Amino acid sequence: MVPLLLTLIFSCFIGASQGLQVGFYANTCPNAESIVRRVVSEAAASEQNAPPVLLRLHFHDCFVNGCDGSILIATGLETDEKGAFGHQGVQGFEIIERAKAQLEATCPGIVSCADIVALAARDAVFLTNGPLYEVPTGRRDGLVSNKSLADNRPDITDSIDTLKAKFSEKGLSEKDLVLLSSAHTIGTTACFFMTNRLYEFTAGGGSDPSINPGFLSELKATCPQNGNVNTRLPMDRGSGQTFDNQILQNIRSGFAVLETDARLYEDAATKNVVDSYFGFFRPFLGPSFEADFAEAMVKMGEIGVLTGSEGEIRRVCSAFN
Repeated sequence: MVPLLLTLIFSCFIGASQGLQVGFYANTCPNAESIVRRVVSEAAASEQNAPPVLLRLHFHDCFVNGCDGSILIATGLETDEKGAFGHQGVQGFEIIERAKAQLEATCPGIVSCADIVALAARDAVFLTNGPLYEVPTGRRDGLVSNKSLADNRPDITDSIDTLKAKFSEKGLSEKDLVLLSSAHTIGTTACFFMTNRLYEFTAGGGSDPSINPGFLSELKATCPQNGNVNTRLPMDRGSGQTFDNQILQNIRSGFAVLETDARLYEDAATKNVVDSYFGFFRPFLGPSFEADFAEAMVKMGEIGVLTGSEGEIRRVCSAFN
C-alpha cells in the first residue's frame, strides 16, 4: 500500500482549478465521497474486473467532450456517444448509476455524474493497491452526447506521434501519455485487438518485431490465428490485477501486450519517461510513479470540465434532465 505520507503530500499541492476544488461537497453532501467509495468497494468485491472498468470509463469520458459524463447518456438514439466505435467494451455504467441513486436518496440534485465517474476511478486505483489521492470536484454534467465527437479520441492503432498529438490537444504532456497509458497495469484486453500485431503487422503477414520472442509464442498460444477474438488476456503480463509499475518494466523488456504501449519505448521522449522510474537508486531517489500517476489522473480529470452554472446536475446519469 502506498504510504499515507504520499497521499498527504500530494493533497497539499492540489488546489482549486477551473472551478474545481477538493472537498467541493463538504457542506452540501458531506458523505458524497464515502458513498461512492462504498459502492465501488462493493462492486469490486463481487466483480474482479470492476476497478479497471471504472478506470477506463473515466478515460473514455474525459477524452471525448471533456469530463462531463456524456458517455453515460443512453437515450436509445443512434447518435448517443455511448455507441461510438471507440467505446466498444466500455462498461461500469451500472456501478455509476448505483452510486448516483444512493447519492440522490441522500443529497438530491447535488452531486454530478461526472464527479461520480472521477471519484470512482480514484477509488478503483486505490482498491488495486494504487495511491489514494485527492480528487478536485465540482464538475457539472454536459448537455451533449454525440458519438461523432468520439472520432478523434486515442485509439489502439494510433502511432506514437498521433498519440502525442492527441494528448497535446487536451493539454497533456508526453509524461502524461506514459503515465495514463500505465493505467493498463490493471485489466484485460481482447484478442480482437491483437490480431494485427501478431499476424498482420508487416506486409508479408509477420508479427511486430518489438515483441520479445518468448512472449510472442505466449501471445499466439492465447490468441491463435482465426481463433476466438473475444478471448481476454491481461494487459500487464504477470501483474494484471495489481496497480504497480510492472507495466512499464514489461514495456522496457518487450513484454507489452498492446501495440500503443510498446510504441512508448520507441520514441525518445516517452522512452526517457519510462526509464525515469527505474535505476539503481530507485525507489529512494528519482520520481515517484504513484505520485506522478495520481497527478496525471487529476490533470486528465480537468479536461473540458463544466462548472458553476454550466451544464446541469442529472437526476439519473443515463438521461438529460
